[in-house]
Amino acid sequence: MRPTRVLTVGFVLLAGLIGGQTASAAPTPAASTSPSATPSKAPDPNDPPNQVKVPEVSTLAAPSFQLPFPCGQTWTGNSSNSSAHRSYEIDFNRGGTADADLGDTVVAAAAGTVVISAHQGSTNGYGNLVKIDHGGGWTTYYAHLNVRSVSAGAQVKQGQKVGTVGNTSKPGNNISPHLHYEVREGEGYPGNIRKAVFGGTTFGYPTATVTSKNGCSSSNPHTPEEVCGAGYKVIDSAALGTAGTVHLLYNSGNGYNCVATLKKTSLGTATATSAYLEVQGKTRVTDSGDFAYYAGPVRAAAAGKCVKWGGKAGSSAYDSPFEHCG
Repeated sequence: MRPTRVLTVGFVLLAGLIGGQTASAAPTPAASTSPSATPSKAPDPNDPPNQVKVPEVSTLAAPSFQLPFPCGQTWTGNSSNSSAHRSYEIDFNRGGTADADLGDTVVAAAAGTVVISAHQGSTNGYGNLVKIDHGGGWTTYYAHLNVRSVSAGAQVKQGQKVGTVGNTSKPGNNISPHLHYEVREGEGYPGNIRKAVFGGTTFGYPTATVTSKNGCSSSNPHTPEEVCGAGYKVIDSAALGTAGTVHLLYNSGNGYNCVATLKKTSLGTATATSAYLEVQGKTRVTDSGDFAYYAGPVRAAAAGKCVKWGGKAGSSAYDSPFEHCG
């Protein structure tokens, strides 16, 4: 949220005398070609000048923006609760109390160059502002930050931390902590503000709750061998639809089997996942819960024994018969 903006007024500069005219000659405005005859408009305080310049790059499409928060976090955005908002600007919060979001991490919605990293002082209500140029005329604004984590001129990757949620603004403007976020294309505020798009989906104006996929890996960073430990090798696997894979491993050095279920979807977000191992004649051992990447490891001594194994991810499950005897 920012305070209601102060209207600015442009002043028309007087045309200079055309070369060769005397002081007593009356100038003819229609005949003047002097650049000083062009009206000059005062800059909009809500469109602060960049601290650094970047080369212009032509592009036909907008960058692939993601929510400006870490993977898996859910935030509620609102574009209509502030009298200072113009067009598609958004304020983001997720906590249930006024100061709940203070200090939460803010990340770059897309890769680019930081062209502003500064406190705006009394100029406008942005407070600590980071502005990123993404090329092709596309820029994003991150305002009211408690801390700025990048400097002007820095190259940032999508998902890189640029600051933390705060309530900085101009003197006398007392606001609760939130992130003020904008997407702009080209020049001419506020006509250059564009609807925010996250992960290919347009934000549901005026209010919507969105879960971030920013920085989420497209593949599971873990392996079944890593989960079970040194000496274990995969001897069987079963697909759990598209949600994951359950693996059976064996360690020939100690005669133990191990089961691990690795997710393929909802990576980084805790969802129901399980893995189990049952040695014939013994009680089944299960690891079940809400996990971000995998369930397990489930280990049991099984030398010379048959085992039953399986697991679940999403709505898919696998249950083996007693097998792998020996």
